[in-house]
Amino acid sequence: MKRSSLFTVLLCFCLHSRAQFHEIGTFLGAGNYIGDIGSTYFVFPENPAFGLVYKWNRTTRYSLRANAMLINVKKSDYSPLDFARFNRKYRFKNQIMEFSVGAEVNFYDFNLHGNDKKIAPYLFLGAGFIRYNLFYHEPNTLENIEYGKGNDITLPAIIGLKANVSPFVVLGIELGVRYTFTDNLDGSAPETEDGLINDLKFGNLYNNDWYVFTGLTISFTFGDLPCYCKE
Repeated sequence: MKRSSLFTVLLCFCLHSRAQFHEIGTFLGAGNYIGDIGSTYFVFPENPAFGLVYKWNRTTRYSLRANAMLINVKKSDYSPLDFARFNRKYRFKNQIMEFSVGAEVNFYDFNLHGNDKKIAPYLFLGAGFIRYNLFYHEPNTLENIEYGKGNDITLPAIIGLKANVSPFVVLGIELGVRYTFTDNLDGSAPETEDGLINDLKFGNLYNNDWYVFTGLTISFTFGDLPCYCKE
């Protein structure tokens, strides 16, 4: 009986000090690609984007987070800011699917169990996988000719600000930058199984492509509340 009581007290203390709470929600916003076609604005949300977000809040300061994101990129050289690109007249469309995991760190304590409203800036760093369409620009017609699917690694970095508007709802606004391990989101470095198609490449082949997400997150909390035991 004494052992059972001791076990109950220790379990409650453990849950109190290391409470775990889960969040699942959506990302709604827009994004842009940065590469060898079109304008080179770093943050220019012009293409709709959405996704799913899951967080496992290990403490009030950090969480383990997983993202599943989708963006349909559409870009063209018809921009007066770069006259050389404007004369080239390239354009493309691509769909990027991203799956990433990493750690989200709050700059202040963000206690989802409390009744007080909290606001906290945060930083997310992780690694992920992207899948996108492979294509090349047909020299004569400037049409995009698809020839398969590409898979590569991406390194996401996200900064944001979030608030618990209720014990069960968290709202956030965030800006997420993704560096990719490919220079071919825009078809500027088409490859086959035999290697790079040299006569179809263009742009800076030593600078990989980026893409950026800007938008809002809304997540719903779930999971058992911690056990508060009387001494």
